[in-house]
Amino acid sequence: MVDALQARGHSVAMTGDGVNDVLALKDADLGVAMGSGSSATRAVAQVVLLDDRFESLPHVVAEGRRVIGNIERVAKLFLTKTIYSVLLALTVGILGLPNPFLPLQITVVGWFTIGIPAFLLSLAPNRERARPGFVRRTLAVAIPGGAIVAAATLTTYLVTRGLGEVSDAVQAQASTATLITLIMTATWVLSIVARPYVWWRATLVLFAYGFYFTMFVLPFAQHWLGLDVTSLPAVTFGVLAGLFGMVGVEVLWWVTVIVRGETPRLWVRSRTSPSRRPRSRRRPARPP
Repeated sequence: MVDALQARGHSVAMTGDGVNDVLALKDADLGVAMGSGSSATRAVAQVVLLDDRFESLPHVVAEGRRVIGNIERVAKLFLTKTIYSVLLALTVGILGLPNPFLPLQITVVGWFTIGIPAFLLSLAPNRERARPGFVRRTLAVAIPGGAIVAAATLTTYLVTRGLGEVSDAVQAQASTATLITLIMTATWVLSIVARPYVWWRATLVLFAYGFYFTMFVLPFAQHWLGLDVTSLPAVTFGVLAGLFGMVGVEVLWWVTVIVRGETPRLWVRSRTSPSRRPRSRRRPARPP
């Protein structure tokens, strides 16, 4: 039975507690043994029900879905950051320009674009079914998303600074404008990874944008991070480039969803209680 179901493309789980179930447990995609069963059965199974209760299996499946789904979300964030960081470093090095960001600025940017969101997303509940194609779906978002972030950031840096030698004031202004573009575009990558939204995921994205906006407004934060927002043309160009980058990331998400043949979902559908079925009328008993 296990071989027949697998030949038809099914993923098969097998439960058992005796020695006669060992071969089927080994051949199945998931072997579930009883805690009170034989030692051989427990040795070959992937899951052992210590309390011998089948009510635990839905919790096991839910935990597996949560881990797989959250790893995919976090992988998209980290790979996107890796790709745009490598592209920025290579391009700036080839052009012989100084690094546009200070180490402290990169640290602060990583707080709400990678670090804290990845930590929360990895622990959140996730009931989406596990699907094949993990690497393909992850790279389909990370590679073009990282390229869009790098392109928008480099465009801002080259336009606001130029290729020649500049003063420290111009360098600080160009770095600030470039940081604005990076934050706007990279945080929008977080917004598409967090979809479909629930209230706390949407709050996380809004809080990240609010935190970064406050960072550029408060004078002590500007001094602490080495920001210079005195050049209105540079800041304006950085905001416009960030908006174009956000639009590019958004278009990327819609294209990848449509190409995969999925239904775009921005919000999680609220779970409503199923409607009560009308009570069936009892038929009169037939006379003997």
